[in-house]
Amino acid sequence: MLDQVAQQALQVHGEAWTVKELFVLPNEYIYWSIQIVMYPFMTGLVAGAFVLSSLYHVFHVEKLKEIARFSLVFSFALLPVAMMPLMLHLQQPFRGINVLMTPHFTSAISAFGIVFLTYASIVATELWLVYRQHFVLSAQALQAKQNRGVMDSAFLSLFNCLTLGARDLSHEAIEKDHRACTRMAGIGIPVACFLHGYAGFIFGSVKANALWMTPLMPVIFICSAVVSGVALCILCYVLVQEMRKFMAKRKMSRWAREASAPTFAELDANEHEEVMLASNYLLYFMIGALTLEILDLIFRGYTQVKSWDILRKVIMERDFFKIFILQYTIGNAVPFLMMSLPGRTVRRTTLATVLVLFGVFMMRYNVVIGGQAFSLSFAGFMEYHLPIIPEDWETFKEGLFGALTVAATPFVIFYFINKVLPVFGMKESH
Repeated sequence: MLDQVAQQALQVHGEAWTVKELFVLPNEYIYWSIQIVMYPFMTGLVAGAFVLSSLYHVFHVEKLKEIARFSLVFSFALLPVAMMPLMLHLQQPFRGINVLMTPHFTSAISAFGIVFLTYASIVATELWLVYRQHFVLSAQALQAKQNRGVMDSAFLSLFNCLTLGARDLSHEAIEKDHRACTRMAGIGIPVACFLHGYAGFIFGSVKANALWMTPLMPVIFICSAVVSGVALCILCYVLVQEMRKFMAKRKMSRWAREASAPTFAELDANEHEEVMLASNYLLYFMIGALTLEILDLIFRGYTQVKSWDILRKVIMERDFFKIFILQYTIGNAVPFLMMSLPGRTVRRTTLATVLVLFGVFMMRYNVVIGGQAFSLSFAGFMEYHLPIIPEDWETFKEGLFGALTVAATPFVIFYFINKVLPVFGMKESH
């Protein structure tokens, strides 16, 4: 038993999932595993969801009002998960707070801490401006309630705190909230793009790696982030709306039995209109992201720098199936055609968003894992084997179950946030 513990202690980080071929330097392993794939993927969802919400708040696309509010709340739920993969990947996760406690711009990861806090403050402020009226009305309704239970009293205290003492519901006050929300959303768009562009900057500034060393990397990451965020919001919005339609049809929920509750037909029409419009914007963002990725690939092949021979073997041979079949064909071309062909439906669009998310994930996977697939000697290769069955804590957090934990966490957070910041049925004065 002691020998096993000693052997695990001596095991190099990355040795458990790295397979070497040909001449690979003895101290080389695939150090950045699935959690570093999840990190830019989850960060991109945050930025993309916020951009979709800003289409209404900044550009006043009125038909996107409902899905924009859904995207804003979902972006807030995704926010704490953005740093979760990094915390799981670190060997000393409790030191991660040092990034926020000692901010400076001489380190890219420290600069990320500053941008992350700035973005979180902007999203929280915008949410407060959107839901301030709801907080005040909810507090007033609970205050007027005669027989309040423990939960009612708890929510009353919570809503009183969330109002921050601003209880003015006059027309002028509401208009001020809307104007301030527009300004915050306008400021938040470049900050959200910079938040994810930083992830591309981290890879693009690693000059020792031939695959990542390109100035286009931050821009590619930003465009694909918007694509993934918009696709996820459309997918989740459709799923939630389908649940609401099911309950409205069978009167299975308290809100569905109210006289003012929307009918099945109203929910269906609203869902179709918002999904069709949001998917149009998704198509535009997909065109931009795919164009940049192909441009980068063509540029590498045309210039044929010193490292092109090893890159060509990785891109055109070893990872051909992952890049050209899984990423470009299934994750880009197929969903693009599904949303471009006439007769588009909500069901077809929903399936297309699933494929889009898969394509963006494969792009992250091919960049992170594919960038480590060749040795610095340019004479050997390494292959990453994702740990499926966890044998210890290391293979759990760096394996399939660790990635699934990160992917599921924002949905749990969203469920509880929705109790306080309801995406649908928000109280408003008329």
